[in-house]
Amino acid sequence: MAHAMRRRSPSSLFETDGKSHPLQDTLLAVTLVLGAIAFVSAMFHGLHLLSSWAGLVGILTGAYGQFVSVTTRERTLLILGLGASAIGFYLGMAHGGLFGGVLG
Repeated sequence: MAHAMRRRSPSSLFETDGKSHPLQDTLLAVTLVLGAIAFVSAMFHGLHLLSSWAGLVGILTGAYGQFVSVTTRERTLLILGLGASAIGFYLGMAHGGLFGGVLG
């Protein structure tokens, strides 16, 4: 049997399946970038618009990314981006919200 199937044991928790996932990788990158922006900008009171909007969009892209993710690596990094987005979003909301000072 020349072409016997060999079952590979994963050498890492983050081992991929060896296939390309452009949509999932794009959602992963967008979620991580928006999470970083939301988290860092939430530390400054005057940047509440940036932190709340970046956090909200990061939460939405991360949630959809979780829905379509295929590998453990994608899911793990999406959770990190979702957490940073959520913290930035909530602190941005506490500092003035999505429209604070712009409308009204």
